[in-house]
Amino acid sequence: MANSTRSTEQIGFIGLGLMGHGIARNIVDKGYPLTFLGRRNRGPAEDMIARGAVEVPTAAEVAARSSVIFICVTGSRQVEDVVRGAGGLKQALKPGSVVVDCSTSDPVSTMALAAELAAVDVTLVDAPLSRTPKEAWEGTLDTMVGASDTMFARLKPVFDTWAGRAVHVGQTGDGHRMKLLNNFLSLGYAALYSEALALAGKVGISPARFDSVIRNGRMDCGFYQTFMRWTLEGDRDAHKFTLANAVKDLTYLESMADSVGMVNPLGNAAKNAFAGAVAAGGGERYVPMLATHIGQINGVDLAPPEKS
Repeated sequence: MANSTRSTEQIGFIGLGLMGHGIARNIVDKGYPLTFLGRRNRGPAEDMIARGAVEVPTAAEVAARSSVIFICVTGSRQVEDVVRGAGGLKQALKPGSVVVDCSTSDPVSTMALAAELAAVDVTLVDAPLSRTPKEAWEGTLDTMVGASDTMFARLKPVFDTWAGRAVHVGQTGDGHRMKLLNNFLSLGYAALYSEALALAGKVGISPARFDSVIRNGRMDCGFYQTFMRWTLEGDRDAHKFTLANAVKDLTYLESMADSVGMVNPLGNAAKNAFAGAVAAGGGERYVPMLATHIGQINGVDLAPPEKS
């Protein structure tokens, strides 16, 4: 239940999805008053109401009740709709308030929205996320923040309610730029692991034997261990990030590279690995399941063992 110990900021929240629900829950449980946009999926909404949050029917009403509004949706198109659409934030944002975009968004869109909001004395901060819904619920996410020094200092106590690491990477837009670079690495790893596992199978090396060499060696890392939990254990929830979202993020990366005249062949190769899986109907499957698809199109069975 919210209390009055952190009442200097009135928090608004839009996007109680896999990541957003955990973030919003931590903000409320650690003392901030919170207003959130209602949603058809009633489970997270009812949980937030039980914790003391207030539900309203439009983004504009969230804006009217808040000094800091967090947006945690899929990408730029959804963020633009939340801000500019019918009943959107822009209709009721108060001068001096802050909009914090925790989505993985296109930096070109981010900068256009930042200029638009600055004209009405509202600051846009980008604070995209790293890690998984598990860490969101535990309050130990990573976030990379694009903001002025003054604005970062203002928001840091709120970030600390749900982030284990809040890294100030630069000015507005730099958070989303860094997030795309972060996801280029992680999704690039996923494409590489998937192809390596398929090739291993082709030459008679099982996933378990492959893992016995990589795990605890120089090529091991936390992302590898999470990724392998699907193939080795059948843990479908190890990394709840869809293949469709992976394509979206790598498309944003491609756009960012194009905007500065950068040749990005590895980014395009990774994007195409995910795009092939999405085209085959796997858009709502999760990132570690790319290995199963890459194996299948190469005649290698990388389906995980059946759980007992």
